[in-house]
Amino acid sequence: MKSKILMLLLGLSLFSYAQENDSLLVPIDSVAFDVPVVDSIEVVFSGNDVQNATAIRTFFEKLYQLEQTKQGKINIVHIGDSHIQADLFTAKIRSQFQNVYGNGGFGFTFPYSVAKTNNSAPIRYSASGSFQSYRNLYADSSKPVGLSGFSMETKSADFAIQLMVKDAQFNFTKLKVITPQNANLFDVSVSNKSIVIERKVPKKITHKVKPGEVLGGNANRYNVSLKALKKANGLKSDMIRDGKILTIPTKGTQSKTTTKTEYIPIDLQSTPFSNDYSSEKPLDKIALVPNQQINEFALNGLVLENDNSGVVYHCIGVNGAKASDYNKFPMFYDQLPALNPDLVIISLGTNESFDKQSGEQYYEHLDKMIVSIKEKNPQTAVLVMTSPPSILHRKYTNTFIEDYSAKIKEKSIEKQYAVWDLLYILGGNKAIYRNAAKGYMARDKVHYSKAGYEKQAELFFEAFVQSYELFKSTK
Repeated sequence: MKSKILMLLLGLSLFSYAQENDSLLVPIDSVAFDVPVVDSIEVVFSGNDVQNATAIRTFFEKLYQLEQTKQGKINIVHIGDSHIQADLFTAKIRSQFQNVYGNGGFGFTFPYSVAKTNNSAPIRYSASGSFQSYRNLYADSSKPVGLSGFSMETKSADFAIQLMVKDAQFNFTKLKVITPQNANLFDVSVSNKSIVIERKVPKKITHKVKPGEVLGGNANRYNVSLKALKKANGLKSDMIRDGKILTIPTKGTQSKTTTKTEYIPIDLQSTPFSNDYSSEKPLDKIALVPNQQINEFALNGLVLENDNSGVVYHCIGVNGAKASDYNKFPMFYDQLPALNPDLVIISLGTNESFDKQSGEQYYEHLDKMIVSIKEKNPQTAVLVMTSPPSILHRKYTNTFIEDYSAKIKEKSIEKQYAVWDLLYILGGNKAIYRNAAKGYMARDKVHYSKAGYEKQAELFFEAFVQSYELFKSTK
């Protein structure tokens, strides 16, 4: 009886897949022409499943073992563009996985704010010193762009990068520091002390000019020469206006105190893909400081974990990025094993559509990305999400992402990856304005609101659990 039910479920899933393909194959006559958006149909959320779920069966097995034994960690790595860097979509997915399967830690993080871009809310960074940073979109091949999709460099030996956890559930006991060629460039500091420095500085006196006062009279009042008074205030004539603040030069001194933070460094331990630190008690802040034996520094990312079993959900996103941008830098793939990925999720396509890449062009870059991921991580399962509905130039139907969706699904069985069709699940491009009316979309009709990203996350987790429970029913 059980086998009959399973066959029925699988049959329904395949039927849904066929129906979906037929309804979403929207041909592109030419990449040179855009079609105005027509919003004429009601949005219906249906057919929400992970397609070709057999491609991630190895991941399901690992998750099942975690559930049974309550031991170990599962690492999910989600790679994408601005939809991912914002960590709204992924934050909700992270919380859902960790609420059900255990919280193994926050995962990958990078000091985006120091690189002058948007940062994930639970983790905050500040820094002293000067840094140069480049995104994979614009960086040339000489830049050390790695796992974060950014390079961040300095030649200063006097800096500190401070990390602060704002959400206590992500306090950590294990830290990984990822650098180019896994070089030992940093020490970590878990404590610091304030040093008060006192010094003598010239005593400063000021005078506000009252109506009727002249410069010479003020010089006599404070027993300074007219020449010295003019020099101290950058004046070329004896004329002064009412209300001007004069600086009065003096020979006296006064005490001035400054406070300097001194970090107490601890050496990191080298491992094959990162330099690590373990703490006996949970931490909510650390600082990266220079290894004094080094004179050039570059950082590719950090990983925060705890001592619990469960899921670690790593988020890697770069605003404006395309698959081709990640492919430009082999170090991205060389460093990926540092995360021990059990499942890699790819969410790319929006920026390719703005470049008007054809389906074939898009898939060529995506395929190279998937091949590179599996080459460096042979045991990793891959799931590709189609792009969410969006418009081009604020008024045209984005037929490019429709073509990408069709190509992703067409190749999934041959290339052995799973698919979650976000474009279809959100009602397709015809549902854009209706989704906007529900408060799901940003004003540009490309990005989504917090509510919109959280809705996507809920739908994805629903599809994932459905496929996973079907897998468990076969055990």
